[in-house]
Amino acid sequence: MGPLEGLKVLDLTRVLAGPYCTMILADLGADVIKVEMPVKGDDSRHFGPYQKGESAYFMSLNRNKRSIVLDLKSPEGKATLKALLLKMDVVVENFRPGTMEKLGFGYEDIKAYHPGIIYAASSGFGHTGPYSQRPAYDGVVQAMGGIMSITGQEGGKPTRVGPSVGDINAGMFTAIGILAALNHRNKTGVGQKVDVAMLDSQVAILENAIARYVVTGEVPGPAGNKHASIVPFEPFETADGEIMIAAGNDNLWRLFCQVAGLETLAEDPRFATNPKRLEHYKALKPLIDEVILKRTTAEWQRLLDDAGVPNGPINSVDKVIVNEQVLAREMIVEVEHPVAGRLKMPGIPIKLSATPGEIHSPAPTLGQHTEEVLKEFLGD
Repeated sequence: MGPLEGLKVLDLTRVLAGPYCTMILADLGADVIKVEMPVKGDDSRHFGPYQKGESAYFMSLNRNKRSIVLDLKSPEGKATLKALLLKMDVVVENFRPGTMEKLGFGYEDIKAYHPGIIYAASSGFGHTGPYSQRPAYDGVVQAMGGIMSITGQEGGKPTRVGPSVGDINAGMFTAIGILAALNHRNKTGVGQKVDVAMLDSQVAILENAIARYVVTGEVPGPAGNKHASIVPFEPFETADGEIMIAAGNDNLWRLFCQVAGLETLAEDPRFATNPKRLEHYKALKPLIDEVILKRTTAEWQRLLDDAGVPNGPINSVDKVIVNEQVLAREMIVEVEHPVAGRLKMPGIPIKLSATPGEIHSPAPTLGQHTEEVLKEFLGD
């Protein structure tokens, strides 16, 4: 049943950041009760593409959850929500800051009658600071958080990262925050508020871009597919395609040179160390290009794999979902939905030896479990 078996989570989230967080918890065994508005439900139920009228977007993010419908603007809906909250360990929401307070369900409101609650809030800019009341979507946060400024072809315009990393990172950080708060509560019995901002999460993953700027004073820009600090670490054209080669240290560089028949480059003082290769990149790149073009991608994969040099083809999505390693790790799974039928989706990336997670149920239809949940928790 997973390591979070027995954990009860009330999920007031919608679209991506919040549902991604609660999906992680549900995949690991938590009982996630998704509260949706009547008729419309989660906004993402109306995002395409559709399979037999059901949103594939919604289904891929809301598996393993139970759905109930509550009108939180009505006295009856509010009373039911309060009664449910008393039975929960965690409540997760991703409304604009202040929304839950207006409804009477802010952290301080809930804490007054349920001091052990873990209240997790994921929002665009967090619950403090001058931007806290501003709305945000992934594209806005990618733009403001710096990642677009370092993404794209060298000399080109800033480019949005394909997946919605602003939302997804916030969802992951929120799940981590919840687990940290639960560990504290297990020791003390005291709950707390988890406040995660999409912008904060985006800044947190800027990796070496901030480090490079604060040390050198140079503002990083788009650099294409090459690594800003490691050479060679980029795709190279082969006789029939491209291959990513990542010689992440000087030993791997020497192994690469042996495989590629470039032993003289390994001894060349201009290229002997990574800082030197970075300094003389423009001289080195054409020398490598010339050699890689002489063999196919598959030939280079075999040679580099045998030598222990990290490499890989640039797979399109259709190749990813049939990749033998991806399939061996159960990272593409097929789930049977009662309306949409069978749907493939990403699996669970966290592999636990003793208490593995599982995908045990498809995303729910709107309000599918309302009667079941109210009877189970409230006896109604």
